[in-house]
Amino acid sequence: MAFEFTDTNFADSAMDTEGLAVVDFWAEWCGPCRLVTPIIEELASEYDGKATIGKMNVDTNPEIPMKYGIRSIPTILFFKGGEIVDRHVGTTTKQALMEKINAHLS
Repeated sequence: MAFEFTDTNFADSAMDTEGLAVVDFWAEWCGPCRLVTPIIEELASEYDGKATIGKMNVDTNPEIPMKYGIRSIPTILFFKGGEIVDRHVGTTTKQALMEKINAHLS
């Protein structure tokens, strides 16, 4: 199951981790977000123990999306060592996300 990032746990879960954190910014009303959700869920399961992969609802957690200038959803940010190392805006494929994740794990 994908990790649930919130404004409260974001610093500990994405910024203060040495590993890779992948954050999908989404909202329930967003059609393209619903296409990405099953991919994020699968990746969270497949990369369990290797990366923290999860979702942040922009409607219930407005602070972090505002801080990172999230204007379009879905937006997926890749954090390593507290820094953004990659991003993707819009829908995508599982393979494309796996390639980005693998590139940042090595």
